[in-house]
Amino acid sequence: MNHSDNGGETMIDVNEITQQMSDLDEAALLQSLAEVINAGPESALAALQACQAGLEQVGKRFETQEYFLSDLIYAGELMTDAAALLKPALAEAGTATLGKLVICTVKGDIHDIGKNIVVTMLGAAGFDVIDLGVDVAPEVIVQTAIDNDVKIIGLSSVLTLAVDSIQATVDAFVAAGLRDQVKIIIGGNPVSATVCEKTGADAWAHNPQDGVTICRGWAS
Repeated sequence: MNHSDNGGETMIDVNEITQQMSDLDEAALLQSLAEVINAGPESALAALQACQAGLEQVGKRFETQEYFLSDLIYAGELMTDAAALLKPALAEAGTATLGKLVICTVKGDIHDIGKNIVVTMLGAAGFDVIDLGVDVAPEVIVQTAIDNDVKIIGLSSVLTLAVDSIQATVDAFVAAGLRDQVKIIIGGNPVSATVCEKTGADAWAHNPQDGVTICRGWAS
C-alpha cells in the first residue's frame, strides 16, 4: 500500500483494495484494511467504497463465467468481514446510512444463497438491512415494514411457484393501503420484466449489483 506523509495524512490506495477484493485475495485485503483502521476513521469510507467496487467486479467476473457461484458466495463472506472490520471506524466517522430495507425469500421458497449475497452487498452499500429469512408470509413482510417504517422491500424467489407469493405480497401492501408508500424489487431465477409487470412490483434484477444500484437510487 502506498503511503505519503502529507500533513500527517495516510494515503489509502483504494485501487489496490478494489483489486484485492476483485481477486478474492483475503490475506492482502485484510492487511490493507488493518492499515486503513490504523490510519484513522476518515479513510474507512473510501476503503469500504473500494471494497464495494471490487465486489462489483466480482459480479462481472461471475457474469462472464470467470468466477463460479462458490466464488460469489466467498466474495459475499469476504465483504461481510470487511464491513465488520470497518464498522467501528465508520461509526466514528459518522457515516450516514441509506435507511432501512426489508428483504426475504417469499412464502413457499426456502432458497437463500442469492438473497444472502444481496443482503451482504446492501449492507456494504450502507443500508440497514432487516433480513426476514426464507418462506416468509406476505402479512409478516407488511407488518415488518409498518413496525420499522421501511420504504424499500426486496423479495427473492428461485422457484417459479413462488411468483404467486410475490403477487400475494404486493397485493398485501395494496390491501394495507401502503402500496404507494413502498418500493418493491424482486429477484431470482423466474423473475423478468413480464413477471415484474404482472405482479405489480416496481423493479426486478437478476444480478445482485443491479439490485443494489436500484435500491440506492430509491434511497437517494
